[in-house]
Amino acid sequence: MPSALWRLAVVLGVPLGLAESEYDAMLIPGWGYLIVPLLSVLQEALAFLTFGLVRPWGEVWPRWVPLLHRRRIPVLVAAIPAALGALACTVYGVLFVWTTLHADMAITPWGEWVMTMCYVPIVAWGPLLAVTTVHYYRRRTLS
Repeated sequence: MPSALWRLAVVLGVPLGLAESEYDAMLIPGWGYLIVPLLSVLQEALAFLTFGLVRPWGEVWPRWVPLLHRRRIPVLVAAIPAALGALACTVYGVLFVWTTLHADMAITPWGEWVMTMCYVPIVAWGPLLAVTTVHYYRRRTLS
């Protein structure tokens, strides 16, 4: 959530210590006004699916799904996409740290601190999602 809020603040023009070149890289003004919020919405929607690994609604198809409603969701139908998501988030987190440490961003020290604090949870998300996925798989297959 913090990274999505940071991106929305960028789009709304909140001063975050970024230079004009950084806004240009995010296509702001321009397509960035559409792409950046959509990226945030997509990120939060995918993150919400993680709750399905720990809540009962992640074990049974919802009523609105034709032909499958109220049937148990096969374990691998949830576990494989979650594992791939954990891998993707982990790779993204590593790449984010690597590029941030080796980038010459035009940003103030205060802006860099704010951005770092907003993106640190993404670095942890991949490994935490992997642990949750393993727990989901074990809980569903050993019971």
